Amino acid sequence: MKKIITLCFWLLTTVLLHAQSNKEAAMHQFVSKLMSKMTLQEKLGQLNLPASSDFVTGQVSSSDIASKVLAGKVGGVFNIRSVSKIKELQQVAVTQSRLGIPLLFGMDVIHGYRTIFPIPLGMSATWDMSLIERAARIAANEASSDGIMWTFSPMVDLTRDPRWGRSSEGNGEDAFLSSAIAKAMVHGYQGDDLSKNNTIMSCVKHYALYGAAEGGRDYNTTDMSRIRMYNEYFPPYKAAVDAGVGSVMVSFNEIDGVPASGNKWLVDDVLRKQWKFNGFVVSDYTGIPEMMNHGVGDFKTVNQKSLNAGVDMDMVGEGFLTTLAQSMKEGLVTQAQIDKACERILEAKYKLGLFEDPYKYCDEKRSQAEVFKAANRAEARTIASQSFVLLKNKNVLPISSGKKIALVGPLATAKENMTGTWSVGADNTQSITLLNGLTKAVGTQGKVVYAKGSNLEDDIELEKRATMFGKEILRDQKTAEQMIQEALAASAEADVIVAALGEGAEMSGESASRSNIDLPEAQKRLLKALVATGKPVALVLFTGRPLTLAWEDANVPAILNVWFAGSEAGDAIADVLLGKVNPSGKLTMTFPQNIGQVPLYYNHKNTGRPLGKWFSKFQSNYLDVSNEALYPFGFGLSYTQFSYGELKLSATQLKGNQKLWASIEVKNTGTMAGKEVVQLYIRDIVGSVTRPVQELKGFEKIELQPGETKKVSFEITPELLKFYNSDLKYDWESGDFDIMIGSSSKEVKSLKVNWIK
Repeated sequence: MKKIITLCFWLLTTVLLHAQSNKEAAMHQFVSKLMSKMTLQEKLGQLNLPASSDFVTGQVSSSDIASKVLAGKVGGVFNIRSVSKIKELQQVAVTQSRLGIPLLFGMDVIHGYRTIFPIPLGMSATWDMSLIERAARIAANEASSDGIMWTFSPMVDLTRDPRWGRSSEGNGEDAFLSSAIAKAMVHGYQGDDLSKNNTIMSCVKHYALYGAAEGGRDYNTTDMSRIRMYNEYFPPYKAAVDAGVGSVMVSFNEIDGVPASGNKWLVDDVLRKQWKFNGFVVSDYTGIPEMMNHGVGDFKTVNQKSLNAGVDMDMVGEGFLTTLAQSMKEGLVTQAQIDKACERILEAKYKLGLFEDPYKYCDEKRSQAEVFKAANRAEARTIASQSFVLLKNKNVLPISSGKKIALVGPLATAKENMTGTWSVGADNTQSITLLNGLTKAVGTQGKVVYAKGSNLEDDIELEKRATMFGKEILRDQKTAEQMIQEALAASAEADVIVAALGEGAEMSGESASRSNIDLPEAQKRLLKALVATGKPVALVLFTGRPLTLAWEDANVPAILNVWFAGSEAGDAIADVLLGKVNPSGKLTMTFPQNIGQVPLYYNHKNTGRPLGKWFSKFQSNYLDVSNEALYPFGFGLSYTQFSYGELKLSATQLKGNQKLWASIEVKNTGTMAGKEVVQLYIRDIVGSVTRPVQELKGFEKIELQPGETKKVSFEITPELLKFYNSDLKYDWESGDFDIMIGSSSKEVKSLKVNWIK
């Protein structure tokens, strides 16, 4: 029987491989035949990706961009929204240009299209790959039904500096977790067949190292060793490539002194030759001409460098279109390089099925049926509630029925801010505020009284910078003291105070770096006044990054981090505040005690003088603060309690490719059903190069009823022990390893094993 099953599997695999080979051959034949008809200018046109103008339906075909499409000078367009506009421009390409080559239409579908899910940092806090993939699947279905076929997501830039605004767009500080998320999102967007009309091509970004910008300042220089690149920062990009991502976007920063947009080692050597990526590479917005500011050449030179590096498509810069023909005449680039870039883009269009049906994404009936439908919004609400992280709770949450609640703070009614940064497809008029969600949830079983209490910021100009792109929060003209007194009056008869405070949506995101990551002073004054009443206070924290919350942790009884939760934010937050949903999120980025500790991350390396206790002279520490995080990686509380039994290993001496099983029993010792993320960490104690004090190597999210116990087991193989050594060889080494399982990077149980080759 076993032989029959093996034979059947072999036959099925052979048939599938043969079919795939036939599809590849057909694609290459089609693209080759098409390219034989193309002029040099038309090939260069395929490498050109302009942004759309602000036109309305009916004006598209007479626009400047349409004239370029007509002349064969455009390969794709991004940021056009709506089926009618996209169809109109596609018709120009297909019916009026010489060869009728269809266009790619892209958009920044980052954490949802019209139905918006939590910001990516919040999504990562769910530690639930099925939810993350499902959110990407819904986003792809909505976007594709509205004409979009290409998204510039996922962003998998590892970041350990919360000053960097784009922390909000990533998955935190850990390569293992971010790699799992990259895979889930690529599968969610692309599905199992890009030619289907409800899947879209994914573009992983920003390749590479963008999240390690010096000083946490966006677009800034990045400089690190290659061993760190390969071990810590490269894995999430590679995971996306291994998952079959269709395109890659290069980053703004430099690597080894060469900007990524023109870095041949990065794009050609690593991405294509080492990782075998066969999709196409696109620059970021004006990333190629910006190399001139880096000081590596004039306009013609930087475009030549970019093509030579292996970049295929020029976003907005239009330098490929206007300079490469001359560079080819001068022998600085070759016809073969231009042809290869053009071929990759045409192959992407073929895989998307555009040559077979260029209007496959332009079904207005499907758009009306799929976009922002009730089922999607219900899933967004459920997923959002799984992303919240309970940072502290001293018998305040959940709020029991019948209570009078004072809801205070500028974020309580900030409808336009609920979807967070990079929510370009959102209709924020439909977002649910916390005031609306909580009032509806309480109904007649209690009362909600609202007062704003403070402005977002004292500084008007700073507030303007923090509320851009339609994310304004109406500024109150009363004095700060008058607003606080109104909040205190609203709180006077309340049983509990809910303070909706934190960042505005655009205080994090692109070009939103902060040198001070405290709660804004205007809001902190309000919070201190609320705490001084002696009433129970629950801080509902809106943020796109870790903040420094030392005072808040010491003085506020309950803190619930809700990130920016998306379209259904208000309802999802109310679900958790009132105990309908038990919070289960865990941090994926460390919260420091103060800004001076940054960068602070769990998987650091030991120094030659590691700190034993605080304070110890001539050890690696500060004079004024401990080395500990305020809230460590993997941390998050629940309304129930979980106890961990003894860690058990299947062996303590292993050899070669044996498998090790590590298991632990987890019990819900509280009175409420809850979910727990059980985390596996490993430390390679002695290596040929120094190794981190611990590394995440597995996790499982489980649900337990009160009194229920579950055994969680992790399979550990030598594959999990591998790392890049000083020769950049990927392998594992014999020696001792600490195996750790626990509820966070800080709270673990540990046993040692010896493993030899």
